[in-house]
Amino acid sequence: MHGLTQSSGAWILAGVPRGPQLWTAAAVTAGFTALARWMKGVTRTGAVAGALVCFLLYAGAGPGAFLALVTVFALAWMSTRWGYKQKQALGTAEKLDGRRASQVLANLGVAAACAVLHAASGRAVYLLGMTAALSEAAADTVSSEVGQASSQRARLITTGEWVPAGTDGGVSPSGTFAGIGAATVVSLVSVLAGLLSWKWLGVSLTAAAAGMLADSYLGALLERRRLLNNDTVNFLGTLVAVGIAWLLL
Repeated sequence: MHGLTQSSGAWILAGVPRGPQLWTAAAVTAGFTALARWMKGVTRTGAVAGALVCFLLYAGAGPGAFLALVTVFALAWMSTRWGYKQKQALGTAEKLDGRRASQVLANLGVAAACAVLHAASGRAVYLLGMTAALSEAAADTVSSEVGQASSQRARLITTGEWVPAGTDGGVSPSGTFAGIGAATVVSLVSVLAGLLSWKWLGVSLTAAAAGMLADSYLGALLERRRLLNNDTVNFLGTLVAVGIAWLLL
C-alpha cells in the first residue's frame, strides 16, 4: 500500500516517483554529466556510471540528493588537483582525465542503492544511509588526496610505522582532518537541503569518519596484500558507513 511522503521538497508516492520528477532527474543528469565530463572529473565510462548514479539519486531522493552529489564531486575534483606535482613525484597522482566507471560505482553505488530503497519505501532511514555513504566517499577521497599533497610520509594505521605517503592504509593528521572536514561539509549540505534533520547530523558524520577509518584498515590489512583492490575497499568503506549510521539510531 503506497503512502504519500515528502522528499527534499518534492512530493512523490512512496515507491513510485512521479513522471515530472523522472523527467527532471533525466534533464539534470544530462546537464551534470556533460559538465563533469567537460571538467575532466570522469572518463567516458565514468560519465556513464556517473549518469546512472545521478539519475537514481535524484529520482529516488530528490534535488537535495543531487546537491549532496555535486558537493562530493566538487570536493573530489578540487582535492585531486591540489598539490598535484608532489603526487606526481610520489607516483600516486590520479590521471587528470577523471575517475573511471569502477571508481564511480565503488564510491557512489551504495548511496544510489539507498536512494532507490528510499523511493521504494519512503523511509527516512535510507536517506540517512545515503548521506553517510556520500559523506564517507568524500572523506575517503579528500583524506587520501590531501594527505599525499601535504606530506611525503604517513603512519600505517595498523602498526604506526612510517610508510611513504600514498601507501595503502597510510594515514596522516592533515589527511584525516581534511577527510573529516569533507564529511562535515557533505552532511551539512544534506541537512540544509532537507534530506536529514539536525539530530542526525552527528550520526552521519560519525558514520562517515568510521567508514573512512575502516577503509584505511582494509587497505593496510588486505589491499597491501593484494587480497582486495582499491575499488572493493572503497565500496566496503561506504557500506561500513551505512551500517554504523543505522546502528547509531
